Amino acid sequence: MVRSRSTRTPASGGAAARALLAGILTAALVAGCSRATPVESGPPLPLDPVGEIALPGNGSRFDYASIDTGRGLLFLAHLGASEVLEVDLHTRQVLRTIPDIAQVHGVLVVPELRRVYATATGDNRLVVLDEDIGAVLATGPTGRYPDGIAYDPIRGAVWTTNESGGTETVLDAGTAAVRGTVDLGGEVGNVAYDPVADQMLVAVQGKGDLAAIDPHTLTVTRRLPLPGCEHDHGLALDPAARVAFVGCDGNATLITVDLTTWQPTGTAAVGDQPDVLAYDPGASRLYVAAESGTATIFDQRGGRLTLAGSGHLADDAHVVAVDPGTHHSYFPVPTGAGGHPALLERAPQN
Repeated sequence: MVRSRSTRTPASGGAAARALLAGILTAALVAGCSRATPVESGPPLPLDPVGEIALPGNGSRFDYASIDTGRGLLFLAHLGASEVLEVDLHTRQVLRTIPDIAQVHGVLVVPELRRVYATATGDNRLVVLDEDIGAVLATGPTGRYPDGIAYDPIRGAVWTTNESGGTETVLDAGTAAVRGTVDLGGEVGNVAYDPVADQMLVAVQGKGDLAAIDPHTLTVTRRLPLPGCEHDHGLALDPAARVAFVGCDGNATLITVDLTTWQPTGTAAVGDQPDVLAYDPGASRLYVAAESGTATIFDQRGGRLTLAGSGHLADDAHVVAVDPGTHHSYFPVPTGAGGHPALLERAPQN
């Protein structure tokens, strides 16, 4: 088992003074931006309703969703029912229900492997599914309360965020064998792979910072404090633009981080208790879904965000997935127009 350690060394002399000044300026930037106009007073959501896809089962909590764009398949965690739903977005039908994945939270499809990975929070394990038939191919142990998932294609590894355990578990994508563990020193939020810098990024909500991890050595290489962010949980990246987006669910705030300078560049208001973030790279558009049911959309240009619109989408619409091919967005909700669980489909307005 590999434990993390920071490779940064304390600054000294003039470097220390410059570091202190940079920290003061960063704190001032974030403090100023955090007083942004409430998101509810901005423009309305720039989305048009396409329809609803009926979902089976009861209206208990849904969680993460992941799309295989090439095949038009969406995989959805129905946490309250301990099952994964596979939805055909072309025919708008649920193809299968995969049961017995205890309190499933995270779901990630890796099309090139024809595999779907799910975190079974109820028994602290990663479940590997065959994308074609839904069969369980392997399972592997994780830390306490596995939640989000990321895939490292260079090393063929799956990373699980163990929220209350304060760790990342690294497992073999084929066998689910544990390769190592990284201790982040506090409760963790989501994890994402940055292919440009070949690093893993983790929102460490127990520390209030963003951590970078070397996926080869499994060591923490740097940490960025996020002043003005309470309980950083959600995380999404635009690797090409060298931007990270961090959702702070304790104070309805979104922070933008420049991955080149490793500094926060601004904040924005979002809906209360932001949960899932999804980024559409082709449209350079970020979607933020909140526990309050408010969805907020931003356009990214040059590493800066502009509010495209916000509004209450539906009660409990705290999960969003975006198809980068069609640019349609999908929000699972416990109660659709017919009074039953549904997957809301929205298209961007022209």
